Amino acid sequence: MSIADAPVTSAPPTPRRRSWPWRRLVMVFSIIGLLFVLPWWCLAFGFADWPIAVPIVLGVIFGAAMITFPIMMMRGHGHRQLDWAARIGDTLIGVAWIFFTWSILGQLLRIPLALAGVDNRQASRIVAIAIAVVAVALVGWGHFEAMRVPRVKRLDITIDRLGSGLDGTRVVVLTDTHYGPINRARWSARVAEVVNGLDADIVCHAGDIADGTAEKRHEQSAPLGTIRARLARVYVTGNHEYYSEAQGWLDRMDALGWECLHNRHVVVSAGGDRLVVAGIDDVTAASSGSPGHGTDLKGALTGADRDLPVLLVAHQPKQITETAANGVDLQVSGHTHGGQIWPFHYLVRTDQPVVAGLSRHGERTQMYTSRGAGFWGPPMRVFAPSEITLITLRSPAA
Repeated sequence: MSIADAPVTSAPPTPRRRSWPWRRLVMVFSIIGLLFVLPWWCLAFGFADWPIAVPIVLGVIFGAAMITFPIMMMRGHGHRQLDWAARIGDTLIGVAWIFFTWSILGQLLRIPLALAGVDNRQASRIVAIAIAVVAVALVGWGHFEAMRVPRVKRLDITIDRLGSGLDGTRVVVLTDTHYGPINRARWSARVAEVVNGLDADIVCHAGDIADGTAEKRHEQSAPLGTIRARLARVYVTGNHEYYSEAQGWLDRMDALGWECLHNRHVVVSAGGDRLVVAGIDDVTAASSGSPGHGTDLKGALTGADRDLPVLLVAHQPKQITETAANGVDLQVSGHTHGGQIWPFHYLVRTDQPVVAGLSRHGERTQMYTSRGAGFWGPPMRVFAPSEITLITLRSPAA
């Protein structure tokens, strides 16, 4: 065979260099830099003309925090899962967010100062001091709010199809307990005492029990086993269970005596009337790699009498789209934390249809979104208080 007859072969294509990890790293570290550098600039400079020691000392503090933060986050939330490192990293990002937010908002103070004739240097010093005072106060108050036992939020919800025998049914919604790097076993026990004091007919845990496996958070989750309810104690998975061996949490809650609504339902009755209580997996379940997990509302309602009212427990508010399309009467959810640290709720709102409270979706379906009992990441809550929710179901026929 001549050279002309030989098959034409082309050289293997040169692999394209994957640049996206570097772009992502640049973006992440740019955001980290902005969170720490902007507050330092506003406090140390901003035309305040402080003595040179002030920007140097603040530079050391903010610089050390900026370097420490990613290291602690990788050690605390990476492969090693070191709780002590997570506590440091989580606290640093919370403090940085608060200082960053109020460093920006603090500049609005310049307007009345300018109108009052205060010179630029003096105004800059006043603004810097105001930022520091407000931010430090919010860090302290936010930590107190995060660590306290949640207040009870009470409301009545009328369900058109609810029979009069179930009028007055007391439903407690407990969600986003987020047992994590800070050992809150005593807090968990006090939460259980509050729930038991509400004399519930139904108690729902709407997911995100913990950050960590059931084995690692065994002590903190133990008080859940003491919670009482006359008709049902039900639980569904949240997205954080799928970061921490979700099936282990289903097994743990089953061992604690809870009914795990893993795309299924139970029927409760009182006074001759019945209510379907259903639950579905979190929206992240399907992509988590956990065998047998994935949102399946139709499966959860299979076998249920379609003439009965339905109370659905679903972790994320955005699951309401399918819920409303299937004629569910009431969905209870969590996930949002009400934004947790203001003004983060504006970012949450870009992903969820509701951040907190009662809302209506279509002619039949209502949804209550709880701000949750615990916190994720920074041990702080600012203008987004935690809650344990007591819903009293009302029948229009009663």
